[in-house]
This record gives sequence, structure tokens and C-alpha cells, in this order.
Amino acid sequence: MRIGMGYDVHRLTAGRRLVLGGVEIPHMLGLLGHSDADVLVHAIMDAMLGAAALGDIGKLFPDTDPAYEGISSMKLLAEVGERIAAEGYSVGNIDATVIAQEPKVSPYIDRMRENIAKALGISPSQVSVKATTEEGLGFTGAKEGMAAQAVCLLEEA
Repeated sequence: MRIGMGYDVHRLTAGRRLVLGGVEIPHMLGLLGHSDADVLVHAIMDAMLGAAALGDIGKLFPDTDPAYEGISSMKLLAEVGERIAAEGYSVGNIDATVIAQEPKVSPYIDRMRENIAKALGISPSQVSVKATTEEGLGFTGAKEGMAAQAVCLLEEA
């Protein structure tokens, strides 16, 4: 068994879609980034890559490469899943937390779990997604950005 941890953060900005866990959430602001800036999926990918000692998403999908501009993070997640499998691992479980003052993401969590599981070819029961605020503190509490943390347990296939 191997355990990895991931963390990601993106600034909120006007003129962008808000995508979390592959779900577009209605909101006046979206996340700024080279891809769709899905902060939740980015944290999950880094946790998976860390568990397998394969680097991070910046190494695999650099923001200097135009091939990844605007790309769906769900496509990148599927590719990370394939790389993990090629190394002889399977996902035991994923536990992730979105940190945001708003919008409320709880109505979308089941769809997020399903999307993540589908991209990785695992059961939604292996994917936990939670959300929390920081009670108005820090950059997430000030509604300047969103963050996500994730841990992933990999098992030898």
C-alpha cells in the first residue's frame, strides 16, 4: 500500500466557469488556470501521483504546454489513472475536501464522486468528497480563491 497527499489552490475570477469534480456549478466567478482549473481534481491527481512517486501534475501537464489550455481536468484524471495502472497500482480509496466560502457545493457532491469514479474506473464508494469553509478567514474565507486537499491510498494490483 502507498499513500499520497495532494493540495491545490486557484484564484476566483470573473469570466470563467466554476468546475469542481467535473461538475459545472452556477456561480458568478470561476477558477483561474491554464486548464479548466478544477481544484478538486487537481488535488486528487497530485495525491495519486504522489502515492506512486510519479511527480505532480505540473510535471506531467505543464501550464506552458498549449495542448493543455482549457482542457478538462477529468481527461487528465483519466490519464493519471492509466499511468497509475501501468505502474501496477489500483486505487484503494480517495478522500478529498474542497475549501471554499461559497458557493455551497454539497448539492453537487454525489455527481462529483460519480465523475471521479468513472474517470478512474472505480466505484463511487471508493471516493469521498467533502466541503468546508474557513469561517471567513484567509483567502478562501475572503472569497478570493478555492483550495482542495486529497489523500489517496494505492494498492498493488
